[in-house]
Amino acid sequence: MRVAVVMGGRSSEHEISIASGQSVAAGLRANGHEVVEVEIDREGVWRAGGDEVAVRPARGLLDCDVVFPVLHGPFGEDGTVQGLLECLDVPYTGSDVAASALCMDKVRFKDAMAHAGLPQVAYVGVNQATRADDVAGIAALGFPCWVKPARLGSSVGIVRVETPAGIEPALDAAFAHDPRAIVEAGATGREIECSILGPTDAPEASLPGEILLGGGEDAWYDYEAKYTPGGMELVVPARISAAAIERVQALARRAFALAGCSGFARVDFFVDGEEVTLNELNTIPGFTETSVFGKLWDASGVPYAEVLERLARYASDRREQEHAYRF
Repeated sequence: MRVAVVMGGRSSEHEISIASGQSVAAGLRANGHEVVEVEIDREGVWRAGGDEVAVRPARGLLDCDVVFPVLHGPFGEDGTVQGLLECLDVPYTGSDVAASALCMDKVRFKDAMAHAGLPQVAYVGVNQATRADDVAGIAALGFPCWVKPARLGSSVGIVRVETPAGIEPALDAAFAHDPRAIVEAGATGREIECSILGPTDAPEASLPGEILLGGGEDAWYDYEAKYTPGGMELVVPARISAAAIERVQALARRAFALAGCSGFARVDFFVDGEEVTLNELNTIPGFTETSVFGKLWDASGVPYAEVLERLARYASDRREQEHAYRF
């Protein structure tokens, strides 16, 4: 199979995407596939082998059988690239346009999960244009709380706020990245992550893992903790009860299906005793062999190479199913 691995992109997560994409490309080559690496630079230009990539609707991408987008954040994980790939009429891994866009926006995702009754941390959405009105409900969340850009990942732009005086500066920091922000109440318990593989209607959940951080009780899972060697430790299975593990897995599958996701995702939770609270869902999580997503599946008996094979198969199957409809 000839596979295009698309990496890089315009977002602040460009370098992380490159690392993920190179790992995926190496894994696919080790599985015997012909791989074309497509790198999107910070200005949004697509290149393969140093040459700019030209695309035409309904003509695929570089004669590849499947496209594997490994893009994190805006302009890649948010449905934009997925829409382009739909126009090119080429199978691609991961979630479609609507699910990608929904899950990238933390406010809209939480609104959808709240409508379905899934347990979540209390939150308030804040738009830059209506900031003065939106901040009214923040004090009720309590302190500390967390201010985040609504549509970024990798903990970019997140500020922990300890007092009411810190809200406005934190919103300024978030709005430097995104005109939409979310403010979340503090959560107690362990940080637990669960990986998902499969189609929308039959997702499989990995063993949950627990994130352990250095730095004492005040440490949190920021950019440095995620990407600095030794900044975090993943314990699999998580040190929670059997009932809590089942609850995490069930909620991960439920959130995945409710959002209309497909292929793969990583779903994050807080677990305090038997209480399980959904945090967020990432449709294209970090994808190196040592990333949490891959480690969770490896610990669950599905090695990295098999994960890649399954995702390529899911992509082809979904396109075949969609072509059965005239829309």
